[in-house]
Amino acid sequence: MGANVNNALFFLVSTLFDLYLWLMILRVLLQVVRADFYNPISQFVWQVTQLPVKPLAAIIPRWRRLDLAAMLLGYLIAIVYLYVVMSMLGIRVDGIYILWLAFLKLITLTLKLYTFTVFVQAILSWFGPGTQNPAGSILWSLNEPLLRPIRRAIPALGGLDLTPLIAIIGLQVLILLVPLAPVLR
Repeated sequence: MGANVNNALFFLVSTLFDLYLWLMILRVLLQVVRADFYNPISQFVWQVTQLPVKPLAAIIPRWRRLDLAAMLLGYLIAIVYLYVVMSMLGIRVDGIYILWLAFLKLITLTLKLYTFTVFVQAILSWFGPGTQNPAGSILWSLNEPLLRPIRRAIPALGGLDLTPLIAIIGLQVLILLVPLAPVLR
C-alpha cells in the first residue's frame, strides 16, 4: 500500500508542476508569436501566471518579444520541481547539474507542449474546418510558425495535409534526443 501512495503522490506532484510549467511556457510563446491577447485562452494563461511573474517583471524588463521575467520564473520553478522530485526518489544531485537538468526539462516540456498543440489543432481541423473558435485561433497562432516551413517543403497529397503528422514525428524525435533521465520526462 505504501508504494501505491508514493506513486500517486509522485504522479500528482509531477503533473501539477508540469501543468504550471506548461502555462509559463505558453505565456512566453504566446507573446513571442503575438497571439491575440484578448482571446479567452490567452487571458486565462495571463491571469494564472500574472501573480508570480508581476514582482519579477518590475525588476527584469522585457527584451523584444521575450518575457524574461516569466522565463526566469519558469526556470526557477523547474529547479524546485527537480529538487522535489529528486528528494521524493531519494536521489542526490549537485547544484550545477540540477541547473542543466532544469534547462533540459524546460526544453522537453516545450517540445511536448508543441506536440500536444499540433495534435489538438489537427483534430480540431477534422471536426470544424473553417470555423472560428478561441482554441483554434490560439493554436493556429502558436503552431503556424512551426508548420509553415514543413508545409512549404511537403505539399498536400491529394488534398490531405500531412504537415501535422510530420511535425509531431519530428518533435517526438527531438524529445528522444534531449539527454534527460526517463523519470524526468
